[in-house]
Amino acid sequence: MKMSTTKSKDLNRRAFLGAAAATVASPVFAQQEPTAAELAELAASVEMERDVSQTVRHNISSFRTLEWQDYFDNLNNGAILVDITSRALHYWNEDETIYRLYPTSVPATEDLTRRGSTRVVRRVEGPDWRPTPSMQERNPEWPDYVPPGPSNPLGTHALYLSWTYYRIHGTHDTRKIGRRSSNGCIGLYNEHIAELFDLARVGTQVLLI
Repeated sequence: MKMSTTKSKDLNRRAFLGAAAATVASPVFAQQEPTAAELAELAASVEMERDVSQTVRHNISSFRTLEWQDYFDNLNNGAILVDITSRALHYWNEDETIYRLYPTSVPATEDLTRRGSTRVVRRVEGPDWRPTPSMQERNPEWPDYVPPGPSNPLGTHALYLSWTYYRIHGTHDTRKIGRRSSNGCIGLYNEHIAELFDLARVGTQVLLI
């Protein structure tokens, strides 16, 4: 007998949630609709479409301080530099009294990576999340919307960039930091994005190299 599309999609959704939960060694109970706990497991896997347990090299050797003058003409509104290679984010405030260096997660592949100049256009504490059209195409079993909270793959805070779908945000899955693990965004530990959130403003310059 041929299975209906709706039923098939529901089974795929539950299978995906079960696989995500297995990755972080949490129990899953079969049911018709995913629980908050299952959505939390989804949040831990949604940015990475491959297993974090795969061998992924960290780039600690090139994690070093940098001078802003090599990358920006000025520090108007402050400046954020994201070095994809070293998987590090640098921040300088406008009067050069504050400098921060944070480890990050970066895009998993080159085709997901974008480099160049942009800026912060929106700051959100407690962001919600929707998959991009390309994510939905690759993963039709993913939910259309995840509200703010511990189930959210954007963590506790997000800085939205002028590039559509690109953000600097937190993550509840700390295994991702220091890895090529995202679908395009730059991820920080929640405590680091909270600090950067307080330092950055709408209009802060951002350069990804």
